[in-house]
Amino acid sequence: MDKSAVSLDVASDGLVDNIADQRMEANHNVSVDYTPRLGLEFFSEDAAHNFYNMYGRMRGFSIRKEYANKNKQTGVLTSRKFACCKEGFRVPDKRDDRTNKPRAETRTGCDAHMVIKWMKEKGKFQVTGFIEEHNHPLHITACAHMMPSQRKITEAQAFKVDLANDSGITLKSSYEYMGKQSGGRNSLGYTQQDQKNYLRSKRQRDLQYGEAGSLLKYFQQQTLDNPSFYYAMQLDINEQITNIFWADAKMIIDYSQFGDVMTFDTTYRTNKEYRPFAAFVGFNHYRETVLFGAALLCDETAESFQWLFETFFTAMSRKKPQTIFTDQDPAMAKAILSVMPETYHRICTWHMMQNAIKHLGNMFKGDCTFNTDFSACIYEYEEEDEFCNAWEEMLVQYNLVENNWLHSILKIKEKWAKAYVRRTFSAGMRSTQLSESLNSDLRNYLNSDLDIVQFFKHFERKVNNKRYKELIVEYNSRQKLPRVKIKAPMLTQLAGVYTTPIFEEFQKEYEEYQGAFIKDCQESPPNQYMIGIYGQPIVRMRKVICNPMEHTVSCSCRKFETEGILCSHALKVLDVMNIKLIPEQYILKRWTKDARDGSVQDLKGRDVQADTKLQVTSWYRILCPNLVKLASRAGECEEAFNLVAKYTNEVSRMVEDIIRR
Repeated sequence: MDKSAVSLDVASDGLVDNIADQRMEANHNVSVDYTPRLGLEFFSEDAAHNFYNMYGRMRGFSIRKEYANKNKQTGVLTSRKFACCKEGFRVPDKRDDRTNKPRAETRTGCDAHMVIKWMKEKGKFQVTGFIEEHNHPLHITACAHMMPSQRKITEAQAFKVDLANDSGITLKSSYEYMGKQSGGRNSLGYTQQDQKNYLRSKRQRDLQYGEAGSLLKYFQQQTLDNPSFYYAMQLDINEQITNIFWADAKMIIDYSQFGDVMTFDTTYRTNKEYRPFAAFVGFNHYRETVLFGAALLCDETAESFQWLFETFFTAMSRKKPQTIFTDQDPAMAKAILSVMPETYHRICTWHMMQNAIKHLGNMFKGDCTFNTDFSACIYEYEEEDEFCNAWEEMLVQYNLVENNWLHSILKIKEKWAKAYVRRTFSAGMRSTQLSESLNSDLRNYLNSDLDIVQFFKHFERKVNNKRYKELIVEYNSRQKLPRVKIKAPMLTQLAGVYTTPIFEEFQKEYEEYQGAFIKDCQESPPNQYMIGIYGQPIVRMRKVICNPMEHTVSCSCRKFETEGILCSHALKVLDVMNIKLIPEQYILKRWTKDARDGSVQDLKGRDVQADTKLQVTSWYRILCPNLVKLASRAGECEEAFNLVAKYTNEVSRMVEDIIRR
């Protein structure tokens, strides 16, 4: 048996298909002779193919498989011809005369080839024909990696290509990076066009069952990965997908813990169908944006919104928010009133100002003070009488008594004017800017030409990026303690309880309380105090009602009721009552470091786990750097390389055996 036949046959059966190729290039004194000759024997067809392909690489030509003869009864291969890729001639293309740039000719009728035949008595293939001469120029060594038969994306390389694509790295950048990682593009084993073709084929495979089937397959895989993953699709009378909703386990957990206030927005459209993208968004305990659920809609009708809201609350075990922010879409308002009548519906003030500019653009130009007065009606007046009087004066002053748009928004004043909206908890939100921020981030990750499956994969990447930012904030909150400006029992107490952003907000109120004074008081239960702040107008004084026996306090500014943090006026009265620590009822869990403590159950009563693959991920992170370091060191010495290559194959087989058990 020829040594070359044995060595190539063994190499073709391992994890590293091109070991012999790489060794030949790295060592010019290699003892294996790759020149074909009559009588040369091989254990398998693949070994013969690899041998002739190596010969072609050394000489500078690409090969391909030509005819094959098989036993008609058993189907076993009896002979095979390997030919130069320039063998034969291309069939004339009738379209060439109508094509501006017809394909270049590549065939020259080259007769170079190698033929193998199965020798039954020996149980081996034997070379029975070989022609060495070519009728065309051969490629130089530097271009050998570009020849078609030398180009192959291995399974390991395909995994890296998939990772790069899923991470949003461009084709050019990922190919350049992988080329440098392998020691140069000529060592990579494939071209950039091969990588592009691979990704195109992968997309076609992903959509082999059509958009609906591929989408269902994607959702089913997500459910297998985590049973708490929830999805729903609405179909029309033709069984076509119209609306799609989904929420993963982490979204369900986040909503359970921080779903008291949320925003809903559909202003961003993405993917090639230009579907409205809808997002349910909220604040976590660090005031970071968290996503509660998402949807792709076919339209923005009340019926679609009603289906979406019903589906969302089904996924969230029927829990409804206290407050929801939207734009001025009447279809949304109708659906909200139908599905969650007990939820306070607020209008995004930013969208409202944009609509004001659209309908009253001339009033916002020049030295006109309309903008100031209009903003005061939205943000300043806390009492209903004050608001109504200021609104009427504004209409008269600017001659807008007959303006239809102003009349229309006055009908829904309970959804935007401070005199009304301060009646409910809002977590400090005033607009749908959380959703707008998410949409802005999405534009950096998503393209309008994405198919539905691509959209979901890239959306996952965006969500994971947002969640990683939360981990960074979590780390910093434990690594960097909040700076306590004043040594006071309350600040010391809450520095260890509140998250850093919330503690800083409270500390501002505590600093302001240092300048608070009592203007008037009534010390018969319930006690009442008029509290002012030095340097602020007298009209900003607040009435605080307290009960010393029950340690309760309530301020007319309603900061605690709307934002969940005690105001400076309430802190002044607590001091009067000689209360040095914040009572527990005024520390909302949603703002504390322990906000995520406790389990969350899905609609089927199961405890929701955000990452069921956490242990698998941990093992991967431990092994990966060690194996990369081993490969890097082994590449510095041929003996070490041979050792690692040998045991890699053995360990791989052992791992596969364990997994198959």
